[in-house]
Amino acid sequence: MTDVPLRDLVLYLDELLETGRIPDYPNAVNGLQLANFGTVSKVAAAVDFSSASVAGAVREGADCLLVHHGMFWSGLEPVRGPAYERMKQLIERDVAVYASHLPLDRHEQLGNNVLLAAELGLTPSAGFARFQTIDIGVRGDADISTAELAERAAEFAASHGGGLRTTPIEAGRRTRRWAICSGAGASSETLREATEHGIDTLIVGEGAHWTAVHAADNDLVILYAGHYATETLGVRALAQRVSERFSVPWIFLEHPTGL
Repeated sequence: MTDVPLRDLVLYLDELLETGRIPDYPNAVNGLQLANFGTVSKVAAAVDFSSASVAGAVREGADCLLVHHGMFWSGLEPVRGPAYERMKQLIERDVAVYASHLPLDRHEQLGNNVLLAAELGLTPSAGFARFQTIDIGVRGDADISTAELAERAAEFAASHGGGLRTTPIEAGRRTRRWAICSGAGASSETLREATEHGIDTLIVGEGAHWTAVHAADNDLVILYAGHYATETLGVRALAQRVSERFSVPWIFLEHPTGL
């Protein structure tokens, strides 16, 4: 088993994901969030930093945990109770934590959005879901039955720990302009952008009730494929890339939230 210097792995990830260049929300804190003694011999990947993912990394003998939603996602909290237990396990078992949120969402090869498009048989031609200076999601053209696209999305969601919900789909409707934004992708900004680009089918992880009302009023179909499910792809691909680059084993820790 190969031991990789943690600094080499972090440098590689920072360059691959352009961590220092990509804007994000304050609590994302992208990059190395917790160091270890200095080497990595096995990588675990998970969508969320949680008690379950920490316990899984420890159980599997991983000394680096790659996550999409990191240690500080829910904001500042006292280091006591579950927060203390997580930190205690990580430090005692010498497990480093690296998080990547929007840098991973928007990556052209390993990103949640481009990979979800591939899973659904769609070919992106442009970016979507603008956030400050970057496009998080993707969009493109197609000519496919919207019901068939929904079936593909349902199969994907079911195989990745979730389930599909949709706004009403009329018989015979076809998808010709689509867009994808994983996770909490149905927002006022993305719906406004969908209108600007003439999108008829929007594929997201989740959205509020009002987004379905908006869709009905604007001749838009929204496929809600699950926040968790749509964000399993990136961390899997990232861990596999690290494994190939540094010849270390990796494992994905499956902890669906049901959302």
